[in-house]
Parts: sequence; structure tokens; C-alpha cells
Amino acid sequence: MNAHHFDTNGRAVAQDPRWARIVARDKTADGQLWYSVLTTGVYCRPSCPSRLANPKNVQLHDTLESARATGFRPCKRCNPEASSAEADHTDVVTQACRLIEESEDIPSLEMLAQAAGLSPGYFHRVFKSATGLTPKAYASAHRANRVRAGLVAGNSVTEAIYDAGFNSSGRFYEQSTRMLGMTPSQYRSGGADEEIRFAVGHTSLGDLLVASSKKGVVSILLGNDPDELVRNLQDRFPKARLVGADRAYEATVARVVGCIENPGIGLDLPLDVRGTAFQQRVWQALQDIPVGDTVSYADIARRIDAPKAVRAVAGACAANKLAVAIPCHRVVRNDGALSGYAWGVERKRALLDREALQDA
Repeated sequence: MNAHHFDTNGRAVAQDPRWARIVARDKTADGQLWYSVLTTGVYCRPSCPSRLANPKNVQLHDTLESARATGFRPCKRCNPEASSAEADHTDVVTQACRLIEESEDIPSLEMLAQAAGLSPGYFHRVFKSATGLTPKAYASAHRANRVRAGLVAGNSVTEAIYDAGFNSSGRFYEQSTRMLGMTPSQYRSGGADEEIRFAVGHTSLGDLLVASSKKGVVSILLGNDPDELVRNLQDRFPKARLVGADRAYEATVARVVGCIENPGIGLDLPLDVRGTAFQQRVWQALQDIPVGDTVSYADIARRIDAPKAVRAVAGACAANKLAVAIPCHRVVRNDGALSGYAWGVERKRALLDREALQDA
């Protein structure tokens, strides 16, 4: 290939964000881009351990076919023709997930690692990095989903428990309320016996609905139409008994309003947080963000030891039903720009502006 196909002064390559991943030998970039080197006549994967080339001798490629088209040979050190280690790990984790889901009893870490051909410690790290959960937590979450599906299908509580793989009802009932957010019988009946108290208030950011179960605040919703907020609550708890217009409960609403108007006072109220195991880990990490600070989705993924689960983190933020109490508004893009917010980007900006003033 002619040298003029390369950026001769290296500026374009050096300023390309893909080059930064090569400089960092970013393994997560393997399979996403390749680079060829004029002086050595080879093409490599980003994580290649060879001495870093001068960017003026480098051409970047978004496909393996483009790298091959240079006429150069594949690097023997990094073997860019082979599937990347990350892709191999994806297959390993996928197979482990299937094994967990298809097993009557939860497979041990040693059993899963042996099936993957990895050491238990390394397999544990690979699995957690890919899914955001440990193998044990993934198995527990899968069982919980099977219990939910069984109860919704109309099975008896006992049938749902044993069909999900629990060996005894006692072990299930120890964690059932945390798993389902209510008793199994209530879940089976769609929350028909659960009482949810709620009230609507108003803030400088618009209308507000606060709802609580016996355990704690279960919803904090923001919007422009009180009736729509109530409908959203009804959709979330279609068979629960909703109790509104309770004067005693208005004090709880007032505390939430106070937190919105003056973020520095905090919100010291018990919460009834309902979500998957992964969502709850994300939401806990959000609650650890100090007032006045912002983080990226990637930051949260790293904090929960799941650096590759950035999209799943964003999904957990979008699923949050406890505005302000679980401060997903403090999560921004990598460049600091505001990303989406369930209750509107303008509200997100206003909340961050207020918190910045509190922190000043």
C-alpha cells in the first residue's frame, strides 16, 4: 500500500479518539477497530503489546476487512485475525447463564468455572464484569423471576416456590418480601391486599406525587398533570388499594417538597425500593453521590464493579420511580452534557443548578 494513504504528519491519527484507545491498549476495543503500521507492514488489534508505533505511520480501520486490504500481514503478537478475548468471554458468560437457568439447583462457582475452562476466581471476575452481578446473585435473580412468572400465571405459592428451584419454602419466605416487594400471596393477586397511601403536591418544578407502602416511600413522581401522575401510580399498582387525600400523609409530601426546593436538607425517609438485584445495586450507588456532584453512567458501572454494563446502568436509571430520593439526575454523559431524564431534562438541569448552589 502506498504511503500517501497514511496521514504523513500523524496529526489526524493522533487526534482521533480511536488512537487514544490504542495508546491505552484498551482490550474492550478489540473487535471494534484495528490499525496497520507502514514501517512494520503488519496490522494489529488495539490491545497489541508491541511497542507503540508513531501515529504518522499508522492507519486506523473500523473493520478487519479494511485492515486486510492494506496487503499487510497480521501481527503475530496480538493475532488480530482471532476472536478477541472479550468476545470469548461473552460466549463463556452466555453459556454460564444458560447453565444456571437450566439447572434445577444453583450450580457452584467451581462447577461453572470448570464448565467455562477458567479458574474460579477469574471466572467470577469475568462474569461480574459482563453481567454486573456475581454468579450467585444472577442465579438468585433468575429464581426470583421464575417465582414472579409462576405467581402471575396463577400457580399456587407452593408450586411457584418449588418450580423456581427452591428446596424449601422456609428459605424462600426468608427473602420473599425483599424479592417481590410484598408477600407472595399479595403478588399473586396483583397486590390486591396491599395498601398504598398517596398525595399530590406542587413544587416550583411542577406537580409531585408521593406514595408509600407500609415499608416506606415507594414512588416519587414529577410531572405537569396531577391526574396523569395518579394514573401512572394506578398503572404501577393496578390491584392495590390506593388511599388518597389523607391529611396525615401530607406531612410526608411536604418533606419531599422541601428536599426538592432545598436539596441541602436531604430526604430522611424510609424507602421501599423495588427492582431487580442489578437495579438495586445501581440505585444504591446513585444514593452515594454527594449533593452537588455529578458522575457518568460509566462511573456508576465501575463503582458497582460492572464496567461493561453502561447501557444496563442507563436502563436502571430510566426505571427509577423515586425521583430525588434516588438521584438519577446526578448522572450525566461523559462530556458533562445532560442526558435524558424520566421527568424531563429541564427539571434535571434545575435540580443540578440548585444543588450546585447548595454546594458553593
